[in-house]
Amino acid sequence: MENKPYSERIRYDRIIPHIIVKDSAAAIEFYKKVFGAVEEYRHSLPEDKNKGNKEKIVHAVINIGGSKIMLADEFPEMCDGYVKAGEKIGAPSTVGGNSLYLNMYFENVDDIFERAKMEGATVIMPLMDAFWGDRYGQFKDPFGHVWEVATHKKDMTKEELESAAKEAFEKMGTVS
Repeated sequence: MENKPYSERIRYDRIIPHIIVKDSAAAIEFYKKVFGAVEEYRHSLPEDKNKGNKEKIVHAVINIGGSKIMLADEFPEMCDGYVKAGEKIGAPSTVGGNSLYLNMYFENVDDIFERAKMEGATVIMPLMDAFWGDRYGQFKDPFGHVWEVATHKKDMTKEELESAAKEAFEKMGTVS
């Protein structure tokens, strides 16, 4: 981790996903093994504040291929405002699903997919050569977050893409 002020390490001129995880420390290790993530920042509760339990991360930042993701463990005791506003906040297993997928492109998506499976990810959509020109697949990490991963294989014109989409959806019986 760099020894620069926090505000210099994090670029605030981009959208940065901030995901809630039941075990952020384990999630960071998973992301390092699967994606080659680099941990840029970690702030954990002091053990005495966490009643001797395992590490509880208040805020962490990882970098995957130049994209930053913020993580935090669940803190239900700090969510009063959300609850009063009728919102649920927490890990996917706590809130009962996902409202977003994390999408990233890699040079070799096959390697990423295999590492994810070896580290305990659940395949949602097996890798395929997609009609839009990508090698593409989806998996759910052991912490409940869904990843769409791809390698771009073929540039297509708008017309080629529309034709390929029509053909693919006809094969699925979605359009006629």
